[in-house]
Amino acid sequence: MVELLQGAVNQVAPETEELEIALLLEALLQRYGFDFRGFERAAVRRRLHGAMRQRGLATVSALQERVLHQPQAGTALLRALGVAPAAMFDDADEARQLRALLGPCLRASAVPKVWLAECAGAEQAWTLAILLLEQQLHSRTEIFASVASEQALAEVGDAGFPAARLAEYEANYRRGGGKARFADYFEVSGERAALLPALRRRINWAQYNLVTDASCNEFQLIVCRRALPDYGPLLRQRVLQLFHDSLARFGVLGLDRALRDDEPLAANYQAIAPPQAWYKRIA
Repeated sequence: MVELLQGAVNQVAPETEELEIALLLEALLQRYGFDFRGFERAAVRRRLHGAMRQRGLATVSALQERVLHQPQAGTALLRALGVAPAAMFDDADEARQLRALLGPCLRASAVPKVWLAECAGAEQAWTLAILLLEQQLHSRTEIFASVASEQALAEVGDAGFPAARLAEYEANYRRGGGKARFADYFEVSGERAALLPALRRRINWAQYNLVTDASCNEFQLIVCRRALPDYGPLLRQRVLQLFHDSLARFGVLGLDRALRDDEPLAANYQAIAPPQAWYKRIA
């Protein structure tokens, strides 16, 4: 059945499907207020095809009909087009880099602030909270974790994971340089595990749209490595300008890829962990 539906998708003329996608993205903006028009079209098309297969739909137009007339379908599609949820310590390179950077980046500030922009769910924020604790920075550091949709915000309010995954997550933690007893950071109730309340309290969740919203605070560290690959060139520059406006001088910015020398803001940043894309703002 999946193969038949995939074939039906492939039979649509490319120019016709491109028009359908443009109309759907406009519909999402007008109906729900979310603007995906500046996203990389290949990434959008791939996720739309996934949503179509899941619902047994052959065309983007059929998906648009569902989205416009069934609010739950619209909410589900917004979630599918957003950042995929992360797992605890699933990016070992990022965890090791943060271990090295958190102290030099944050210790000089009385109340340092970290922004996880377009956060990939509760487990990404929980990973950062553990890293801050292990660097003895947790008690005075504010974590601001922003997500674009109401659904994503609702999901983090009652977040948890199957306790059976603790061993898997501990293996991730070890690969990221962790040396403590990982299970001590969690409370287990039945078959569910969640980060200790004392660690969760330092995480401030907010709905915030990188595409449309303005700078909201000044931060010593901004991390956005999972959403940026989906942004087209113009949108990417808009978001990088937003981060520049929100980052304190000598603050650190974590991106998905290296800044090119010809990018407008590149001269304001110094690479601090090449070849990884971590930068200090110097101007």
